[in-house]
Amino acid sequence: MTEYSKKRKRNIFRSSSLILLLLLFLNTLLGAYPSYFKNNEEKERLNLLLITIDTLRADRVSCYSHEHLKTPLFDSLAEKGVLFSRAFAHAPITLTSHASILLGTTPLRHGVHDNANFVVKKDFLTLAEYLKNYGYSTAAFIGGYPLDSRFGLDQGFDLYDDEYGDQSPQKRAYKERKAEVVVRRALDWLKSQKSPWFLWVHCYDPHNPYEPPEPYKTLYKNQVYDGEVAYVDSELEKLINYLKENKLFEKTMVFFTADHGESLGQHGEETHGYLAYNTTLWVPLIICIPGLKPGRVEQQTAHIDIFPTVCDVLKIEKPSFLQGISLLPAIHGKRLPARAIYFECLYPYYSRGWAPLYGYIQGNEKFVDSPLPELYDLEKDFDEHKNLISGKTINKYKEKLSQLTKGQSPLESFKDERRLDRESLQKLRSLGYISSPQVSKKEKYGPEDDVKALLPYHNKSIEAANLYERGKKKEAIEYLEKILAERKDIDIAYSTLADLYKEEGRTNDALEVLRRGIEVLPSSYEILSRQINFLLEARRFDNVIQIINASSLPQIENDPDAWNELGIAYMSKGDFKKAEDVFEKAISLDDGYSFSYQNLGSLYFSIFLKNKEISSYQKSLDYYKKAIELEPGDASAYNGLGAVYLQGGNLEGAIYCLGKALELKPDYGLAVYNLGLAYFNAGKLDKAYEYFVRFKEKYSRLLSPAQMRELESLIEKCNIRR
Repeated sequence: MTEYSKKRKRNIFRSSSLILLLLLFLNTLLGAYPSYFKNNEEKERLNLLLITIDTLRADRVSCYSHEHLKTPLFDSLAEKGVLFSRAFAHAPITLTSHASILLGTTPLRHGVHDNANFVVKKDFLTLAEYLKNYGYSTAAFIGGYPLDSRFGLDQGFDLYDDEYGDQSPQKRAYKERKAEVVVRRALDWLKSQKSPWFLWVHCYDPHNPYEPPEPYKTLYKNQVYDGEVAYVDSELEKLINYLKENKLFEKTMVFFTADHGESLGQHGEETHGYLAYNTTLWVPLIICIPGLKPGRVEQQTAHIDIFPTVCDVLKIEKPSFLQGISLLPAIHGKRLPARAIYFECLYPYYSRGWAPLYGYIQGNEKFVDSPLPELYDLEKDFDEHKNLISGKTINKYKEKLSQLTKGQSPLESFKDERRLDRESLQKLRSLGYISSPQVSKKEKYGPEDDVKALLPYHNKSIEAANLYERGKKKEAIEYLEKILAERKDIDIAYSTLADLYKEEGRTNDALEVLRRGIEVLPSSYEILSRQINFLLEARRFDNVIQIINASSLPQIENDPDAWNELGIAYMSKGDFKKAEDVFEKAISLDDGYSFSYQNLGSLYFSIFLKNKEISSYQKSLDYYKKAIELEPGDASAYNGLGAVYLQGGNLEGAIYCLGKALELKPDYGLAVYNLGLAYFNAGKLDKAYEYFVRFKEKYSRLLSPAQMRELESLIEKCNIRR
């Protein structure tokens, strides 16, 4: 039960005399402030539109800077609302920033410090949950994988739309859908709503890789990041225009911001998530409230201020846990209380074991605490070119930071989250899926561990991958080996070198590199997930089972890919019961995860071939159909369903599904062979001969000697009977 709900329940039991006094008091207020209560009636409450743009630099919004591009829609919001010129994120990471926005607390309180290692705990109250107490319909339309529902921000939303289409296990972290799809789905929902409603629209497009659609790809061919921003601006215009055309804009407050910015090469950082300069911490913030005069606020604000500001605009009680302040006084021209704004950048710490980085902004002063500390005067040097820490008493700034964090060390959150995970997943641990923690961090970090010292090695690893793509394969591999000889704690160097070895057919060398990487960086999920994937492809199923069951990394518990791979390993070894359990676990984490449905189809087909039970056959059909429903562009699901139809004698269904598989993937050898069999069993020998010969010419290397003899026998039978 939320804080607000508990309070309402307690109020029911107040004495009748108190209620009578309260009614008299309300009658007095009604005479003095009629507008207050009118707005507080549910039917008159303002709607809330929250727009968050991923990876949007403030200086790419033209009402902040005219230097780069025009953003007409964003500018029009600024003209109708209030622009905050100095708004800051608390971290340059997607999940962390959105947790701060929707929970109204800093990472010190909500404990989400990066995209990979954390999940928002269920006992936190989100803005969506709170507004539901006041009769709001709630929906979120998400553009990128880091905000997938499995990470916990779906709490309180009637609809949390995070369907990204193709779900290939490779590069899931980069899955996104274009702004046009996000906006269209949001409009579809909005058209059926009655006020009041809370709509959150998240557009991921400016995030790397930068791939704007036409005409923006051509218009911004030399500034593709800017092209992404211009594209998002144009797509969101459709949403705002709908509100205006249907007279909803004057009934809706709009909050527009970004989760963080993008460095674009400044300070030696190509993207974001490693450093905490203003290139990534400074964000746009525009608030449009019906009836309020447009303006500009120069005072410093932060993401945690959005939740309390919404409450103040709606004239509803602010939950006591909120750490931000309402911005309404600033909108009305008043000074906000003096305060320090906490920030952090802990992705390299939690995912790579590099030194932690966090600090504060207060007035013109910005302090960055790390082994190589930094101090900047933001009034004179907002772009942070001149570090002023030399000659300063560092302990003075460290003490101020300590007072700000009040003992809430962000470096302890990982340990706490892991402990909670183990308690909540006690049943799984009893089955052997979870073991004791392996993660280790240094007790003391030196300058050599500072992100600024390590980031160049990260950049060099990316350079090596680019060398390989340009055909300089030997140089690329030697470059990566040299990096790892100098620094053994660069995870991307291990994963990239392993990828290149595998590409060269040197699977054992690739696996050895990953083994070394895990030994040095036991908390790197990037290396571990590659190791599991490579071992699975090498059919080393016992190793896959042992590694996943022994791992204590919390990412595994929330990654359907890992459970899916474990299921494949069990199924390949004939342990169908365990395979079924872990495939179901993958689906429980993501009920739209088509690969586990497909694998369950394969599992029950194998069981049917063994026991000939019709129920197993039907389950196989159902699971394959579900996989196709979720992923209609997946050729392997059609091939699987076609094979099941073939075995069951439904030749028409088999021919259709196998033909569809080849339509989607013309070079799918297994589907070529299965389609030949389907035509052979249907008596269409000319077609069967065509596909058997095609398979022999292109894919015979996939067959064992016995299978090759069987294929040649089928070809001969086609020749004899034709």
